[in-house]
Amino acid sequence: MAWLIIKYLLTSAVVVAVSEFAKRSDRIGALVAALPLVTLLALIWLYVEKQPEQKIANHAWYTFWYVVPTLPMFLAFPALLPRIGFWPTLLACVAITIVCFGLFALLVRRLGIDLL
Repeated sequence: MAWLIIKYLLTSAVVVAVSEFAKRSDRIGALVAALPLVTLLALIWLYVEKQPEQKIANHAWYTFWYVVPTLPMFLAFPALLPRIGFWPTLLACVAITIVCFGLFALLVRRLGIDLL
């Protein structure tokens, strides 16, 4: 149980750190957010918990493919925010990401990569 609490505290500290950096500097906050800190922590947790190497490798592999269709959201968000406000922009970006993910999954399926 203590291990689980440590995992939660360290992982949540990453999210808090990103938001605190972002309050002080747009660029530094974005840089820290862009680092794959959550993925690195997940890989560390999988390794420390003695998961098979193939499972750890698969996590990194699929993370790459799942990140690619999220990228258009980061271009749409600043374009939509001044026009429609925060919550509608957030909702639109979720929809954009879902559509991009679906289209991307269909595209990479042709390469033998099954994301769904």
